[in-house]
Amino acid sequence: MRRIAQPTKRGLLKRITIDPDVCHGKPCIRGLRYPVEFILELLSAGMTSKEILADYDDLEPADILAALAFATRLSQVKRLEAVVA
Repeated sequence: MRRIAQPTKRGLLKRITIDPDVCHGKPCIRGLRYPVEFILELLSAGMTSKEILADYDDLEPADILAALAFATRLSQVKRLEAVVA
């Protein structure tokens, strides 16, 4: 059985771009107008990767993995503190 090479986490994170002129500087997929949060919302609403890719032709499977890798990186904080107003 032939194995398909999986992209590395570092390679996936390179797919995430931040440009102040695209989507108000939100992290996006490959400079396209697909914010990472949009992909995560679709996934959390129950859409499968296959369904997302069918609905958005310019997205690639690695883009969805990149959004997940980016979210994982953001969640790896050492400590959270409450902000008192």
